[in-house]
Amino acid sequence: MIDLYTANTPNGHKIVIMLEELGVPYTKHMIDLKANQQKSPEFLEMNPNGRIPVIIDHEGPFNRKTTVFESGAILYYLAEKYSKFFGQELDQKAHVMQWVMFQMSAIGPNFGNYNYGTTYMPEKVPQFIERFEKESQRLVTVLNSQLTKHQFVAGDSYTIADMTTYTWVSAFATKKPEWFDSAPAIRRWLDAVGNRPAVKKAMS
Repeated sequence: MIDLYTANTPNGHKIVIMLEELGVPYTKHMIDLKANQQKSPEFLEMNPNGRIPVIIDHEGPFNRKTTVFESGAILYYLAEKYSKFFGQELDQKAHVMQWVMFQMSAIGPNFGNYNYGTTYMPEKVPQFIERFEKESQRLVTVLNSQLTKHQFVAGDSYTIADMTTYTWVSAFATKKPEWFDSAPAIRRWLDAVGNRPAVKKAMS
């Protein structure tokens, strides 16, 4: 059994998708971010950084309870444990992980900072917004180029690279559709991933 501590955010949805795709039993615990539950002493015991998501695997390696935080690390852990959505050989796994990190280090921070600048900053700072919008649009072209050559983000197989990227890109395809006007490959990929039963269930 896995306990998942999460919220309705792109990073939280990634892990729900993975668990639904794996079909393993889990219990979802929703964290109220506005109430700062993620900063409570109990939560900080699980993740000292005070961020969702976190999993506790009660049947971890050697039957030990295992806690994992950070969405990319959780996806890696689950993919390794169940030998799914990751490839089998080291070179295959490295290829998947580089696209996982592309989302973690590029898409997530830039899309997130743009959203912060346009939605949450008390005073709009045009230079801040412009910086992150331009970089986000550049990243859209990188992703579209990759998906023009391949069916999925890390190649022709559905992997954790798709799960980690889908949640962020699908949200912004709705929020900023004009970013994707010249990205037909991304639109095709969004439809393919979004129509998977596990993804539909996780995102509902």
